[in-house]
Amino acid sequence: MSYYFAKVVNMPFEQTIEKVTQELKEEGFGILTEIDVKATLKKKLNVDFRNYKILGACNPPFAFKALQAESMIGTMLPCNVIVQEHEEPGKTRIAAVDPIASMQAIQNPALGKVAEIVQQKLKMVIQRV
Repeated sequence: MSYYFAKVVNMPFEQTIEKVTQELKEEGFGILTEIDVKATLKKKLNVDFRNYKILGACNPPFAFKALQAESMIGTMLPCNVIVQEHEEPGKTRIAAVDPIASMQAIQNPALGKVAEIVQQKLKMVIQRV
């Protein structure tokens, strides 16, 4: 089982971020964090890297259900979605964590049900971009 699902889109990087953010909102997610990996690596290591952002997405009702089912699940929240420049000009790769894969180690059926719903929502986001 893969720990993520992904796809390459025929869109420039910044436009893809806007579209991913919009589609996440349609599924009830907000962006809690945005990490600009390119800028961080330049600042901290003085290295050049491709455009790469990590979006920390949260769907509050499902985050609340997950926290009720498993108090330490906050170690795995929020759900990360990445947007990165592809090798081919004008294309961008998007990927989202698979919550079912990331929660396999936790033996909690109630949490598994939440993970299934969140997985479906994240897959829809990736599919619609």
